[in-house]
Parts: sequence; C-alpha cells; structure tokens
Amino acid sequence: MIEIRQTNPIDVGVRELIAELDDYQRAIYPEQSNHLDPVEQLVKPNVCFVGAYNEHDHENNLLGIGAIKYLCHDCDYGEIKRVYVRAARRGQGISKLIMAYLENDACKKGVKIVRLETGIYQPEAIGLYEKFGYRKRGRFGQYLDDPDDSMSVFMEKILTKAQPGENPSSGNTNAPPIDIPLL
Repeated sequence: MIEIRQTNPIDVGVRELIAELDDYQRAIYPEQSNHLDPVEQLVKPNVCFVGAYNEHDHENNLLGIGAIKYLCHDCDYGEIKRVYVRAARRGQGISKLIMAYLENDACKKGVKIVRLETGIYQPEAIGLYEKFGYRKRGRFGQYLDDPDDSMSVFMEKILTKAQPGENPSSGNTNAPPIDIPLL
C-alpha cells in the first residue's frame, strides 16, 4: 500500500530524495532556470510537505515527495513545489496521489487558486498537471522578476468544491484515495 502523509523535509531520507530531484533538474536545465526551494524554505509553517511511502518496504519506503507553499502576492494562492517520484516507481500513479493530497490540503485551508512552474523538458509533468485541470498562464509571484522564463511553463487551477483532489483516472472529484494497493 502507498500512503501519502506529511513529512519533515529535514529527515535524512527525504533530504536524499530532494538532492536526487536537484540533480535531475540540474541535468536538464541551466542553473538560472531551476527554481528549487531549499529545504530551509520547505520547513516553514506556510508549506505542506508530503512523502509517498510504501508501507510494505521499510528499507526503501520513500517513493516520492511534493509540497504546496501558501502565498499572498497578488491574491491568496498555493504553489505546487517539488513533486517528484523515484525513476523506478514512475508510472504507478504515485504523483497523482501526491497531487490529490496537496489539492485537498489547499481546499481544507480555503485556498481557491493553485499555481505551479515546471520546465519545458518535462512533458510527463505537464501532462499530469493538464489531466488535473491545470491550464497554462503567465508568470506569477517571484517569477515576475525572472528575465528569462523561456524554460518555464506556468500553470494554474481554480479549485471548487467539486474539484479538490480530483482523481483523473476515474473522473471522481471526491476526496482523493490516499492508500492504494501496489500491483
């Protein structure tokens, strides 16, 4: 079973996965195009940081991570950050569970707008976000000061009571399943 739960980004295993994500991003984008929040930002009270855990594999049980950072710039919104699943575990719906958890957290906090920035060389991530109802938009927040956003794709979703934690594979818009069996 996979369980999505809040976790501490300072924990050693989580830091290792964050470093793996950083290495992945640095391999495909120039340094100035990486907008990676450091661990120190991810532990702040305005961030919900989660891990996807395989409860049956206690040695290698952290499968993926994700976060939503709550901000107030031009309006109240949440920004999806650091969604990443280990390469060997991709294609199993883990990123969908992470996204559903984060959107559900935003809905519980009364946040109506969720935004994100991803890169042009990540079509799988863009596809995931589009399946969840995200649409392309212009720069926002701290990205307004970025003189070269040619490597970025900016997206946004307006949450409604019918949309939190949307599970794109079933079309069900109720609260997300948090535990799923591994096939």
